[in-house]
Amino acid sequence: MCLVSGLEKFFTCSLIFSNGLLTECPAQAPWVPVGEKMNEQNCILEKIRAEIAAVQHKTTYENFGHVLTVSDGVAMANGLSRTKLNEKVSFADGSIGLVLNLEEDTVGIVILSDDAKINVGDEVKGTGELLSVPVGKGLLGRVVNSLGGPIDGKGEVEASEYYPVEKIAPGIMPRQSVDQPLQTGIIAIDSMIPIGRGQRELIIGDRATGKTSIAIDIILNQTIINRQGEASKDPDFRPVYSIYVAIGQRRSAVARALQLFDSHGALPYMIIVAEGASNNTAAQYIAPYAATAMGEWFMQNGMDALIVYDDLSRHAVAYRQISLILKRPAGRQAFPGDIFYLHSRLLERSARLNEEHGGGSLTALPIVETQEGDVSAYIPTNIISITDGQIYLDNNLFNRNIRPAIDIGISVSRVGSDAQIKAYKQVAGKVKLDLGQYYELMAFAQFGSELDVRTQQQLNRGARIVELFKQPRMRTKAVELQILLLWAMQNGYFDKIPTQEIADATGQLEAWAQLSQMTLLNEIAKKKELNEDTVASLGAAMGEWLNSRPREKTAEG
Repeated sequence: MCLVSGLEKFFTCSLIFSNGLLTECPAQAPWVPVGEKMNEQNCILEKIRAEIAAVQHKTTYENFGHVLTVSDGVAMANGLSRTKLNEKVSFADGSIGLVLNLEEDTVGIVILSDDAKINVGDEVKGTGELLSVPVGKGLLGRVVNSLGGPIDGKGEVEASEYYPVEKIAPGIMPRQSVDQPLQTGIIAIDSMIPIGRGQRELIIGDRATGKTSIAIDIILNQTIINRQGEASKDPDFRPVYSIYVAIGQRRSAVARALQLFDSHGALPYMIIVAEGASNNTAAQYIAPYAATAMGEWFMQNGMDALIVYDDLSRHAVAYRQISLILKRPAGRQAFPGDIFYLHSRLLERSARLNEEHGGGSLTALPIVETQEGDVSAYIPTNIISITDGQIYLDNNLFNRNIRPAIDIGISVSRVGSDAQIKAYKQVAGKVKLDLGQYYELMAFAQFGSELDVRTQQQLNRGARIVELFKQPRMRTKAVELQILLLWAMQNGYFDKIPTQEIADATGQLEAWAQLSQMTLLNEIAKKKELNEDTVASLGAAMGEWLNSRPREKTAEG
């Protein structure tokens, strides 16, 4: 306000405040008497008092600190006095971190992106939030990183919900027994080591013995079943959505798997979470937890999901590296003391929920690599004790061209026949016992001793079962076709076929049955059990098939 004095006259200028709190007083005549001037000043004072009374003072608190050191994807920072464990923090360049260590004066943070732009002295702020990832069907068909960000060049991920990466596993009361089969399409697994929806089945073996191949075949078989179920318009059909987690894999290996899934039309039913060997170690550590959160969305919304962790050996190594940089005490093989908890809290999140909690399921297939077949090593024994069984792949069987190279001696499913339909139980009850006896008798037969007729029959039957269980990659079999093959084997229809021709004979039988016996196969799939009429039809069909084979193909082997 500026006042110009004159002969008993005052000129009042407009009121202008740079902070915008006051408004301009009503326009007055350029020259006003002294009495009116006092009234105008009172008006101004009242306005000032009103504006001051309207001002609200608000105190804000920011939890921040500064980076002290940065190395190998781990940052140490001071400040952050109110930060909590597993809290998400943000750096000055926009990078995201996760708090893993709380010390007296410093905080240990794993950086979930490239740490090249983070420097000593940079500010880091606490968000007060847990690390979360997008979930939902919008992720189907996408390749994402451990934070749920797209890495496939297809644009942003469509997601309306977010789940925390770390979550407490369902308790006992929300769960129910595992009794619904997850058909793998691999006859050796479905018959001897059945997997149920909600189960945790470990796939373990040496490097390059076919562990990932089995997991990929199982995912591809879910795609086939999903398409058939959708085509049938069955209102009770429930598809199985798959999640493949690549932890520390070469990018070329992930690219090959992606191309394989795409060529078989599996991508619309699956999510790929990839953190390669060249990626940040912390991102590799968090990847399986992020993928599990995505799978939990399906489970908690009444759907079925399958998750493959490929593999948890590399996951344990990544966590060991982080722990050593954080200066946590090292134990056996330099792993930290909570290495068991690392995987138990991950795998316990897989379950089958009861109807009150949606009735969904999350099935886990963790993969672990052994060294020279040593299943008693630290990480393998930890995960064996957590899971509900294991499929062990033997290097010697693999080298003998028995693939999948499943060692039935130490492979087991703790769910067992509860995860098989009744028709499968009727034909597969003795097959594991027959195969086990075959391998034991083979050890005696190698000495060249004379064998009685019964022992020779057992050896012949076992050798044919081994040939029956040989299955090329990406050649999964429908459950009704598996039942037909096993019934034929158990009832001696392959006994007159030379052992070396069993593989060709089974391929011919499959093609013939799918061409001329679809009614019988559909009946088995629908009724899910073998009654007298079905058994009679199976016998007639097998007799017809044997008669259609050339005579020279049915000589004794």
